[in-house]
Amino acid sequence: MAGQSMLRLAGLAACSAVLVLGCGNDAPDPAPAATSPAPAAPGALPRITILATGGTIAGKANANSAVGYTAGEATAQDLIDAVPGLDKIATLDAVQVSNIGSQDMNDEVWLDLATRINQIFAEDRADGVVITHGTDTLEETAFFLDHVVASPKPVVLVGSMRPSTALSADGPANLRSAVQVAADPRARGRGAMVVLNDTIHGADDVTKTNTTSVQTFVSPNTGPIGHVDAAAVQFARPAQDRQRLTFPVPGAAPLPRVAIVYSHAGMDATAVDDALGHGARGLVLAGVGDGNTAKPVVDALSGAARRGVLVARSSRVGSGSVVRNAELNDDELGTVSALGLNPAKARILVQLLLTQGITDPAEAQRKFADS
Repeated sequence: MAGQSMLRLAGLAACSAVLVLGCGNDAPDPAPAATSPAPAAPGALPRITILATGGTIAGKANANSAVGYTAGEATAQDLIDAVPGLDKIATLDAVQVSNIGSQDMNDEVWLDLATRINQIFAEDRADGVVITHGTDTLEETAFFLDHVVASPKPVVLVGSMRPSTALSADGPANLRSAVQVAADPRARGRGAMVVLNDTIHGADDVTKTNTTSVQTFVSPNTGPIGHVDAAAVQFARPAQDRQRLTFPVPGAAPLPRVAIVYSHAGMDATAVDDALGHGARGLVLAGVGDGNTAKPVVDALSGAARRGVLVARSSRVGSGSVVRNAELNDDELGTVSALGLNPAKARILVQLLLTQGITDPAEAQRKFADS
């Protein structure tokens, strides 16, 4: 969420690219920018490519509502122009990939982003990438890119909780911080990161926790990996501690169909049967407690696993890890523990495993442990 006046995002210069995704309504897709920055000379500013996808950060207020807004109204260049001094931080190249609310983020845009980023890094056209994105599915895009971008160069996703025309839009400051992080040499080797409200999060644990607060993103199990202000970027731990499991970028959309089954009191197997009836090749249980659920659902999940469907147990609880063979016996059921991944991220990992033909529970469990 950000206002036209706030679109003068200050200081987008950094050696990584920041991806900012938004959480508003759809808008037409502008044409991508044509030029790319030249390789940085010794002593030159870091080269950062900004890939804009829309979202609240590119949104404008709706005159018919006190709280409503239309996402994806501002362009990538608008966002840069709203941040005074951004060009003092990095040499910037802006590309409009899409202009949608992040509730409409999809496989096609994910594959487009992944392909662009890998090509940008392979051709040494940038030191980092920043993606502007809506907040609703930002953590999912970050997790996907974390597992398909192999380069050690930083990928930073950024968004905002207030549209650009809000009284105190947070988009410009967030964008400046994202560029700072992407441009910092210490950001290399950390995979995809999320930067909002002066806080840096890793893609594996970050999640949105509040509907409207600017401090909505939290890493409940591991905590943030760093903080940023106008003067400095501070990382809490060395980059070499970060090991990543990566996959080839899938060849085409859509990704394999994987359904999330949300557990609740009084539940039967209808949700599982319905998902399988619509062609799901994988299932993720958003279980109660430690990844548990009602017996009819357990039986249906186990039956699906015996038929070659990849089944992972996550939890609807906001933090903690699902312990393998604890409340349910994964060895007997043929299921996989999602460990610390929430249901949305577990779904993405199951999709990526399926693209590689991985359906064996033991092999899948090893991949979850490595993620």
